[in-house]
Amino acid sequence: NQTVTTPFKGMLEFEIHHRFGTINNGLDDLFGIWAPANIRLGLNYAITDRLMIGAGTANIKKSQDLLIKYALLQQNTSGSMPVSVTLFGNMGINLLNQNTFGPAHDWREIHRLSYLAQVIVAKQFAEKLSVQLAPTFIYHNAVEIGYKNANFGLSAGARYNLFGSHSVILEYDQLLNKQENEDYNPKPQVALGWEIGTATHCFQIFFANYKDILGQYNFLYNQNSIADGNFLVGLNITVRF
Repeated sequence: NQTVTTPFKGMLEFEIHHRFGTINNGLDDLFGIWAPANIRLGLNYAITDRLMIGAGTANIKKSQDLLIKYALLQQNTSGSMPVSVTLFGNMGINLLNQNTFGPAHDWREIHRLSYLAQVIVAKQFAEKLSVQLAPTFIYHNAVEIGYKNANFGLSAGARYNLFGSHSVILEYDQLLNKQENEDYNPKPQVALGWEIGTATHCFQIFFANYKDILGQYNFLYNQNSIADGNFLVGLNITVRF
């Protein structure tokens, strides 16, 4: 998930997101390592200290994305601003064959587009713990029968610094509304991981029950349940220039 943080003005970020397959097949695919993976490569650029734009490409759904993030409010040590508030939005472009979008006579290029918008509210407690909540709006121009185009969700996250640059991270995402077909209601997204961060690099390894990387796909389509062993290993690497 996104955080309230934006890079400094003029900084360029290069991102590598990697999701292995789920581990429930055991040794047949080496607990997901040999399974088909989802990989996203992205670039972000800070226009100002508060405004960031970015773009990325991922192999599942051949999805491309454009994003923007603006740090509206920033928590300060005086207490006059007790929280940080950041606005985030992206547009996903699904480049799979148009046959995957339904009957040919209904086809329009705009069906490829999907959107996610968040208001991320975060608070840091002392130097160790930070938490955040993000009301989320998701919209898909085209969905299968039984799904809703417009959806609302809530994202929550926490980070606890153990020592030095090492931290534990936890995330939970929940779609708040129901789908027209109850069998299509997605499972909540859960992730638990380890983060190592420096001024120029950030590395995260985690267990999660969702494989897509763009939030609008995970919120609506995740059917993996941790109770059934449907979780995977993920890696995020960010390099700042």
